[in-house]
Amino acid sequence: MTDTNQKQLGNTLWKIADDLRGAMNADDFRDYMLSFLFLRYLSDNYEIAAKKELGKDYPKVNGDDRSVPLVLWYADNPKDVPEFEKQMRRKVHYVIQPPHLWNSIANMARTQSGELLNTLQAGFKYIETESFESTFQGLFSEINLGSDKLGKKYEDRNAKLCTIIQKIAEGLNDFSTDIDALGDAYEYLIGQFAAGSGKKAGEFYTPQQISSILSGIVTLDSQEPKTGPKQRLDRVLDFACGSGSLLLNVRNRIKKAGGTIGKIFGQEKNITTYNLARMNMLLHGVKDSEFEIFHGDTLLNEWDMMREPNPAKKPLFDAVVANPPFSYRWEPTDALADDVRFKSHGLAPKSAADFAFLLHGFHFLKDEGVMAIILPHGVLFRGGAEERIRTKLLKDGHIDTVIGLPANLFYSAGIAVVILVLKKCKKPDDVLFINASEHFVKGKRQNQLTDEHIAKIIETYQFRKEEDRYSKRIDMERIAKEGFNLNISRYISTAQAEAEIDLAATHGELVGIEDAIRSATGKHNAFLDQLGLPALPSAEQTESSATSEAD
Repeated sequence: MTDTNQKQLGNTLWKIADDLRGAMNADDFRDYMLSFLFLRYLSDNYEIAAKKELGKDYPKVNGDDRSVPLVLWYADNPKDVPEFEKQMRRKVHYVIQPPHLWNSIANMARTQSGELLNTLQAGFKYIETESFESTFQGLFSEINLGSDKLGKKYEDRNAKLCTIIQKIAEGLNDFSTDIDALGDAYEYLIGQFAAGSGKKAGEFYTPQQISSILSGIVTLDSQEPKTGPKQRLDRVLDFACGSGSLLLNVRNRIKKAGGTIGKIFGQEKNITTYNLARMNMLLHGVKDSEFEIFHGDTLLNEWDMMREPNPAKKPLFDAVVANPPFSYRWEPTDALADDVRFKSHGLAPKSAADFAFLLHGFHFLKDEGVMAIILPHGVLFRGGAEERIRTKLLKDGHIDTVIGLPANLFYSAGIAVVILVLKKCKKPDDVLFINASEHFVKGKRQNQLTDEHIAKIIETYQFRKEEDRYSKRIDMERIAKEGFNLNISRYISTAQAEAEIDLAATHGELVGIEDAIRSATGKHNAFLDQLGLPALPSAEQTESSATSEAD
C-alpha cells in the first residue's frame, strides 16, 4: 500500500470515528475503534496463514457469497480441527474460532444480528484467555460492551455496535487487504485521538518525529556511533511505554538498517494504555514471544523481573528509551532512599520525579548500552536534590549528549523539552550540546520536525559535529565552572551577530540616490514648465530652505 493510500485509510477510519461516536467521550470511543481494528488484523493474519496451511482444502467462496471459508471448513472437518489448530499455534502463535473472525462479525453487523454483542463478548474472552500460548488476560478489559454509553437496553447496544462495525468494514473494504497497513492505521488513529484529547495525550503517545530521534540514537553503536548502526540489539526497554510506539520505532529502525532485535520490554501504569500497547505490538507483527509488556508502577518497581536480588541475574538492556510524564509528583519514601536504583545518587524531589525515572532506566542499562530519555528543560538547571543527582551523573561521566528540542511538539505540553543521552561507559571526556530549538516548521496545533531536521540531529550526535549556534562539545572543566548547570544557552549562543556596514559602499549608494533624485526632478519640472505650472524645488533649494528656518 502506498503512503497516499495509507493516509487515505487513516483519514477514512478517523472520519468514521468522528461521525459515529456522537456524544461519547473520544477516549471511550477510541477503545472500541482500536479494538475492532485489532480484531480485523488478527483475523486477516489468521485467515492468510490458514489458507496457506490448508492449501487446496481451503474452501473457495465465489462472487457475492459472504460465507467465511473457515466456518465452512470447521463444519466439514470437525475431526481435523485439533491438529489444524495445533499447527496454527506453531506458525502464527494463536488461534481464533471461526465465529469470532472479523468477517463473521461483519456479516452479523450487516444483517443486524441480535446475537452480535454476545458473540463479540465471547470472542474477546477467547482471545484473552485461549488464543495465545501466553495469556493476554484483560486485553479487552476497558471495552465495556454492556456500557450505557452504547445504549440503555441490550437491543440498543447491539444495534449501535452493528452500525459501528458495519461502517468500519465498509471503510476497510475500499482499501487493499495489505495487513501491514492496519498497523499503520492503528498508529495513525492513536495519534489522531491523542491530538484531540488534550492533556491526557502525553500518557499514551510519543509523536513519531520524536520517536525517530530516540530510535536513531540508540540503534547506533554506543561506543563508536560514527561506525553506524548496531547489528543486533538483544533487549530493549521502555519503562513508560504508553501505547508502545517508541519501542516499535526502535524495532523498525534496527531492522531497516539490516540488523536484528531480540525481545522488547515495556512497562505501563495506566491499564487502558497498557492494553493499547499489547494490541499495538501484535498489530505490527511482533509475536507474543518477542515482547513483554508489564502493567505496574515503574517508580515503585512493581515488576518482579526488575526486583531480582542477585546482581548476576539482574536484567540489563542494550537500549533504554523513555518519554515519562513530565515533572510527575511522587512520594519518595525512606524505603525508596535505600532502593538500589537511587541509593548512589539520592532521591528526586517530591514535586518532580524526572530524575527518578531517569535513574530507574539507567540502573538497568548495560555497560555498553545507550539510553535516550525525553525530559522537561528544568532537569538541566534546577537546584537542590536534582542538582546533586545531575552533578554526580556528570562527574561519573554518564551524560553524553544534551539535545534541546523546539517547543510545542507534544499534544499534551507546549513546553520545550530536552533529550538526554546517557552511557555507563562513554569515550569522549566532554558533553555534546545540540540546540535544535529553532529548527522546526510551525504548525497550527503542533510544531513539526521535518525529516531533514531529524536527520541533522542524529548526524550531529553520530559524528559529534560542531556548528555555530547549533552544536558544541564542552569539556568537563567548563561545565564544572558553570556549577554543573546544563542550560544549553550557557554553552551555545543563539544571538545573531550584527551585520557589518561598509561605509564607503553605503556612501556611494546614497550619492547615487541623490543623483537619481536630481535627474527625476529636472525631468518632472520640464513637464510642469510646459504646462505653465510652478516647478518642484530642487534638492539644493530644499536644503537651503531648511537651513534658513533653523537659523
